[in-house]
This record gives sequence, structure tokens and C-alpha cells, in this order.
Amino acid sequence: MTNPAVQVTVTTEVGYCPFCGRSRTLRREERHLGGLVRTKIDCETCHRTLSSTMGVPQPKAEEAVEAEPAAPVEAEAAPKPAPKRKPATRAAATKAAPRKTASKKNTRS
Repeated sequence: MTNPAVQVTVTTEVGYCPFCGRSRTLRREERHLGGLVRTKIDCETCHRTLSSTMGVPQPKAEEAVEAEPAAPVEAEAAPKPAPKRKPATRAAATKAAPRKTASKKNTRS
């Protein structure tokens, strides 16, 4: 028997199925179980499950836009990390490299 309190949302989208090897219609089924959501993605052609996850529900795109306050453009720009410094001279670059030692040769008399 099915529980009447369980909400199921089914959507279809075109995506890549690795089992079929080409673009196919994928079925996304979201079952809302209290505070959790079980999301299952199946290929409608080969009927294989591509993904099955359980987690907290994500806000819808419309709700996320309304809930997110408008931030100034300047605050979004992150400072760039400083580039690595190169040695000033070639001699300094060769000193940083590990030295190779000469191996002793066996001499037979």
C-alpha cells in the first residue's frame, strides 16, 4: 500500500545515458519523505538506474532567487592568488635541483 502523505514529483529531461551510450530521456523521481528527499534518476530507454540519492530537499530555483539578497558586484570578485616566484638567475635555479651522485664502477684486474 502506498502512503497518501508521501509526495512524488516526476520530471523528464534529455541527458546522456552511459549504458546506452547516447542522449536519452532521463526520468527524475523525487519522493518527499518527511524532512528527506529520495531522488532517483532512470533512463527511460534501457530502464537502468543512473543515480539514487537521499538527502535534504533543495529549495526550488524560484524560492532560491527570492530568498537570496542582492549582493554588490564588487563583493563577488575574489582576490587572485599571487603567482609563484621564479628564481632570479639560472645559477639559483640549478642550486634548487637535487644533485645526482656518480656511482662507483667495478674495476677488475
